[in-house]
Amino acid sequence: MKDEKEKNKAVEGNENNLEEKERQTGSLKERLSRVKKTRWIRFGIVSVIFFAWVAWLGNWWVALAWLLLADIYLTQFIPWNWWKFSESKLVRKVMSWVDAIVYALVLVYFLFIFVGQNYQIPSSSLEKTLLTGDFLWVNKMVYGPRVPQTPLHFPLAQNELFGYKSYIEHPQLDYHRLKGYRKVERGDIVVFNFPAGDTVCLDMPNPDYYTQVLEQGREAVWSQHEVVYRPVDRRDNYVKRCLGLPGETLKIAGGKVFINGRAIPEPKNVQYNYAVKCNGNDIDFDFLTGELGVSNDDIGRNIAQDPMTGAQYMSPEIYLPLTAAMKAKLEKCHWVTSVQRVQYGAGEGVLTYPVGVDYGWTHNDYGPIWIPKKGASIDLNEKNLQLYARCIKDYERANLEIKGGKAYIDGKPAVKYTFKMDYYWMMGDNRDNSLDSRFWGFVPEDHIVGTPMFIIISFDKDRGWFDGKIRWNRIFRDANPDK
Repeated sequence: MKDEKEKNKAVEGNENNLEEKERQTGSLKERLSRVKKTRWIRFGIVSVIFFAWVAWLGNWWVALAWLLLADIYLTQFIPWNWWKFSESKLVRKVMSWVDAIVYALVLVYFLFIFVGQNYQIPSSSLEKTLLTGDFLWVNKMVYGPRVPQTPLHFPLAQNELFGYKSYIEHPQLDYHRLKGYRKVERGDIVVFNFPAGDTVCLDMPNPDYYTQVLEQGREAVWSQHEVVYRPVDRRDNYVKRCLGLPGETLKIAGGKVFINGRAIPEPKNVQYNYAVKCNGNDIDFDFLTGELGVSNDDIGRNIAQDPMTGAQYMSPEIYLPLTAAMKAKLEKCHWVTSVQRVQYGAGEGVLTYPVGVDYGWTHNDYGPIWIPKKGASIDLNEKNLQLYARCIKDYERANLEIKGGKAYIDGKPAVKYTFKMDYYWMMGDNRDNSLDSRFWGFVPEDHIVGTPMFIIISFDKDRGWFDGKIRWNRIFRDANPDK
């Protein structure tokens, strides 16, 4: 009975293949006359979706690809399914898997570009709003999906796959963003391509390239490291909170952020670093990592030295990033004698944006600095050139040269510049442990990817699989509860 069923199935399959093969012969009229009604219906549905997508793109040249769809569904002058007629069972088996995988990758490619994508939080810069190990679903339609500037790339990798580039640099398309629901707003958590990630030392994490060039010189860095350039949409993904919008003036005083002279509210879970003095070494680390949720990597300790014997020992003072609620809990512990905010003084200017220019700014006292706005103009004086030369030259691709403190664009003297894009100021909620706009500057609009909507799943790297590694209480939680 089983053999008879298999035989009938094989006969039916052969008949279908013969019918399909016959449909791929003859003139255009003959081919169309043999197309089944159900296939016409599927082609009609796909065509409606395709032309709606083309209208959204606003580029009607793409509509020419409809001819390819017509051939796939109807005429089949190109033998797309040649493998189905192969006499080799192995070829048919292998190619059926290849066909399914390619189809799935094409769908994923379009989904990731125009709808949304999953991203992982790799660092603690947004704790406690987002935690290291959170996997986010990022909505790209809110601000409008960005048409890929590097269209030939593998959809499941950002810039590397098995140690090799996951993209082909050419062709490079001009920046274009489709219409979204709204623009970036203050308080949004935003995923973006790392602006200072245009040039990268492959054997060093970002943003070390520009720091190393400043400290060692460009020739030394290029001779000692493998340096590569990455297109905008293939640069590493970062996630921060937007605090400054185009055209605004931002200043940070004592860690507080001021926009146009007025203090803005802090996120509920904003964190600052605190020095915690304890009774001897009686420190309850289980309380710190469990009840307070502090990562092991964020607990700092110093080695002290006995002035009489010279013997070294672990200092009873620890350093932690804490929210106001965490600080209140910690102060109630019997083994804690004081909790004091760490104050960062002058001398950090070289670490802040603009790199290599010391205004005496620190990450706690910074600015004021104006955030560029599309259509707005600035005078190209010495100070503005220090602040905005990178925007003009690297992000907006203007042929800018600075000679004797004066600006030349396309070889001609320039006293003003009008910006072509909007820019944003991004900072982490974990303020004293976040490499953000204070260190590498503005985020251009063409670097914006999207905004996280919810947490897909979350893993605690400090715990085992049977000891709370999966944070079940974070699954499907709102990724930006402050908005």
